[in-house]
Amino acid sequence: MDFTPIQQGLDQIYHKLSSDQRLDKEDGLKLLQTTNLLGLAYLANEQRRLKTGNQVFFNNNAHINYSNVCKVRCGLCAFAKDSGEKGSYTMTVEEIAAKAEQYAAQGVTEIHIVGGIHPDLPFSYYLEMVRQVKKRAPQVSIKAFTAAEYDYFSQIEERSVVDILKLFKEAGLSFIPGGGAENFSPRVREIICPGKLSGQRWLEIHRQAHLLGIPTNANMLYGLIETDEELIDHLLALRTLQDETKGFAALIPTAFHPKNTKFENVSPVSAVRTLKIIAVARLILDNFNYIKAYWVSSSPQVAQMALSFGANDLDGVVREEKIYHTAGSNSPQMQSEQELVHLIHEAGLEAVERDSNYNMLHRFPANV
Repeated sequence: MDFTPIQQGLDQIYHKLSSDQRLDKEDGLKLLQTTNLLGLAYLANEQRRLKTGNQVFFNNNAHINYSNVCKVRCGLCAFAKDSGEKGSYTMTVEEIAAKAEQYAAQGVTEIHIVGGIHPDLPFSYYLEMVRQVKKRAPQVSIKAFTAAEYDYFSQIEERSVVDILKLFKEAGLSFIPGGGAENFSPRVREIICPGKLSGQRWLEIHRQAHLLGIPTNANMLYGLIETDEELIDHLLALRTLQDETKGFAALIPTAFHPKNTKFENVSPVSAVRTLKIIAVARLILDNFNYIKAYWVSSSPQVAQMALSFGANDLDGVVREEKIYHTAGSNSPQMQSEQELVHLIHEAGLEAVERDSNYNMLHRFPANV
């Protein structure tokens, strides 16, 4: 029996990819709506191989969520609290720096720092935080604050976001995470996060960071109220900016977790949907080298399967994650390096420990 995995409606896209033609919105919708999972996986994996061969990346990172106090209180968020509310907290700069120093002593190479839009903290708190983390853990890359936070800093200081970014870069900022992107559709944002910056503002802040030589990641939330068209439009907007700046390192598709949010009636995202979205992101984002399978969001098991659907990065060790876990994530708080290597090897791929800029630190060849 002659079987090729690109049958069942994907042959035209296969021929387009084979002749180095860029996929368009119609192609993206066809891929997202296909039931031919084998064919989709085949196409995404071929594109992944062209980017990084059989290497899958991870890093030795740690998260610090400095505060859960937030005045915006997006309906999609289970993490945020009002100031003074039971369960709210704000770490001091000393506590943050001490924690970063502790992580650095454990071999961590990246500290990921994000929080809420705090109504009371002065701008000096954030700048001093970065300075002290860099002082206490100079060898560690600081990936800090989302575009929503930088937008807020610009407002409270009445300075341009360019000036704000320059100050943080001088203080020791290395990288900006992709949070706050959610979905760029104004319709979606008006429902799920009406008080947050617009999708266009998010893109502009990341553009300015790229122009200053600060690399960033990009997130895409899925599994809430977005349509397939809005998902593809989000990817195409990222692709357009990447064409201009080449400043994005990776896309992190993140599944919505409904527990303890205003959208608790939304069904959790299926594994099939996650695998489809990761594969489609790989195929649409032809100018992104790295697509993450974020195990905190999807579970380690689904993240491992995503390595056969075009993903080539498992994020990292993480150590302490609060945002997704307050929304009902059942994933562990951390994965050891050995566990990440095992997940990658079991998928028949080579594990590579990297730094924030994807420089190779250690290789773990596949046991084949």
